[in-house]
Amino acid sequence: MTTSVMRLQGGHVRVGTKQTTKTVELDEAVHVFVAQDADPRMVNRIVQLCIQHDVKLTLVDTMRNLGKACGIGVGTAMAAVVEE
Repeated sequence: MTTSVMRLQGGHVRVGTKQTTKTVELDEAVHVFVAQDADPRMVNRIVQLCIQHDVKLTLVDTMRNLGKACGIGVGTAMAAVVEE
């Protein structure tokens, strides 16, 4: 599923590659959003982690739109929603 504009709500959001990867590895993520224009190596790694940890994954068209959805002024490759 690809989405262009959204708002991440309903939980705490961790933004960025390191934070998202750590959140998935610790089984804290319930949903991960990944920008399609991010580095393919990063995208492939987080996709595999999401499959291994059974985490819902949604593709977003651009890093800029994902950053905007996270409420930050810069683009981001990925973000994870953590259930509170």
